[in-house]
Amino acid sequence: MAARSIASLSLSFGLVSIPIKLYSATETSADVRFNFLTKEGSRIKMQYISEQTGEPVERSELKKGYEFDKDQFVVFAPEELKALDDGASHVVDIVAFIPEKSVDPIFYDKAYFIAPDKRGGKPYNLLKEALRKTGRCALAKWSFKGHTHMVQIRPAEDGLVFQQLLFADEVRSLSDLNVERMDVSDAELKLAIQIIDQASQDTYDPTQYKDEEKERVLHAIDEKIAGKQIVTPEAGTTVSPAGQVIDLMEALRASLVSGKRSPAQAKPEARDAAPKKRAGATKSATKTASHSRSRAAGG
Repeated sequence: MAARSIASLSLSFGLVSIPIKLYSATETSADVRFNFLTKEGSRIKMQYISEQTGEPVERSELKKGYEFDKDQFVVFAPEELKALDDGASHVVDIVAFIPEKSVDPIFYDKAYFIAPDKRGGKPYNLLKEALRKTGRCALAKWSFKGHTHMVQIRPAEDGLVFQQLLFADEVRSLSDLNVERMDVSDAELKLAIQIIDQASQDTYDPTQYKDEEKERVLHAIDEKIAGKQIVTPEAGTTVSPAGQVIDLMEALRASLVSGKRSPAQAKPEARDAAPKKRAGATKSATKTASHSRSRAAGG
C-alpha cells in the first residue's frame, strides 16, 4: 500500500520555501491487541457515562471543556476549536543549523519522513546534500494542533527525517534519582571493557532483531485457533535475587567466556527457522489480530 501523507507543509530554508509532504515513519498496526468480551463471548460496547447522573450520554451530545479549577470548566464550541486549529501554521521555520549529534536522543519524540511536494524536488535535495556535507541538522519550529513543536531535520540515505523533539520540561533528569556513586577497580574496569569490545559492532542493524515476545503471543493465538491449550513455557535462566552479594570479578570473567559470540551473531539459523516453521499459522493469526483491532472494543 502506498504511503499516505499526513500533512502538506512548507519548509522555510533561508529565503527558499520548500513544499513538502509529511509521512509517519513508524508503523503501529502490527500491534497485537485483545478485545474485552462478556462471559458469553460477545463484544462489549463502550459508553460515555455522566458522573453526575450515572446515565449514558450520546457522543453527539458531548462538548469539550478545559478544567481550570476543581470541577470548574470553560467550554469551547466546535467552531471555536476549529478556529484554534486553523491558527496552526503550515510553515516549518528553520531557526538554526546545529551538529547532527548534538541532540541527545532522550529528547526524541515521534519520527516522521518528509518528501518534496510539487516543484520541491530541487531545493529539497539541495538541503539534504548541504546538511550531509556539513555534518549538521536543521532545528525548526512547527505549530500544529494547538502546540508549537521543535523538530530536528536530518539527512538520511533516501531523504530527510523530520524528528519531533521534546521540550526541556517534558524530560526528567537523572539527577532526581540520586544514583549511588561507587568506585570500581582498574581490574574490574579492564574486564568490563573487554566484554564491551568482544560484543562491539560498528552499526545497529534492526533487521538482526525480532520482537520475540510478539512472536510468542502470535504463536499462542495460532495454538488457540487450532483448538490447543496454551502451556506454561519452561522457566528460563534464573536471576539472582535483588540485593544478593555476588563476586563481581568472577561474574565478569564468566561473561567473557560465555559471550564469545555476540547475541546478534549467535545461532542465526535458529532465529530464522522459527518464523518459517509456522509462517502459515502466524499469517492467519496476524490477519485475525488485525481484523480484531479494527473492531476492537477495548485494549
